[in-house]
Amino acid sequence: MKEISLNILDVAKNSVKAGATLTEITLNETEETLTLIIKDDGCGMNEEKVRNVCDPFYTTRTTRKVGLGIPLLKLSAEQTGGSFEIKSKAQEEHPQDHGTVVTAVFYKNHIDFTPLGDVVFSIVTLIQGDPDTDFLYTHNLPQGTVKLDTRELRAQLGDIPLCEYEIIMWITEYLKEQYAELKK
Repeated sequence: MKEISLNILDVAKNSVKAGATLTEITLNETEETLTLIIKDDGCGMNEEKVRNVCDPFYTTRTTRKVGLGIPLLKLSAEQTGGSFEIKSKAQEEHPQDHGTVVTAVFYKNHIDFTPLGDVVFSIVTLIQGDPDTDFLYTHNLPQGTVKLDTRELRAQLGDIPLCEYEIIMWITEYLKEQYAELKK
């Protein structure tokens, strides 16, 4: 993929499809590295699925015979000299503590580093497309933190769906304002 933000969108959509009620998207950024962590409380995967998930010719989808999201994320991280890891606990084996954690570390000064891209667009797209799922987005940068927790929004909004146009526009501006404050 041309931007890490598109990888975020793809992997987080997998979390939603896995029945996650909360998907945590964390970016930890230093001058040298960008670490992406996507953690969910979805149904998880058994050991066999975890072993196969990085194979581009393995997918649980019925609409196509390849699954490129995770393999491309792994490749993008490793091409920069970084690393990739996926851990998962299947709900059948761990009924009280299940879900998946994907971690990718990128070295930003490497020639093959893929730019972060429009992460605000990706987060807003996730919320708009799956308004009943909660997302916790945190981007830790050297100059500060950008954060959005949809659980806090729900507490304030009550029954108003997060996918309402005015809410989506507010979320977009809220995230952009936080990034703008860090650039000052």
